[in-house]
Amino acid sequence: MGIYVFISIIVIIACVLQVMVVLVQNSKGGGLAANFTSTGQSMGVRKTADFLEKATWTLAAIILLLSIVSTAAIPHGIEEESSRIQDQIENAVDPTAIPNLPTAIPDQGSGNQEED
Repeated sequence: MGIYVFISIIVIIACVLQVMVVLVQNSKGGGLAANFTSTGQSMGVRKTADFLEKATWTLAAIILLLSIVSTAAIPHGIEEESSRIQDQIENAVDPTAIPNLPTAIPDQGSGNQEED
C-alpha cells in the first residue's frame, strides 16, 4: 500500500503544478509571456510561451503515466477482509422472525436454598 500512496501523492502534486502552469498562460498571448517585452532577453516572450506549453504537455503526460501505473500498484489484499457493511448484513437479525422464548420453568429446588 505504500507505493500506491506515494504514487497518489505524486499525481496530486503534478495536478497542482498543472493548474498553476495553465493559470500562468493566457490563450491570447498574454499571461506571464506578456510581461517580457524586451527582445534582447535570452528567454523572451516566445521562449516563455514555449516553455509553458512544453511544461503543460509534460505534466499532462506525467499525470497520465502515473495514473496508469497507480492502477497496477493498487493493493490487492491476500487476506480478504470483509467490509463493515458486509459484516452487518451477515449478522443482521430478521425482524420478522419470532423470538425463541424459554418454555421450561427453571428448577426452584436448585440453588443456594437450605433444606429443612
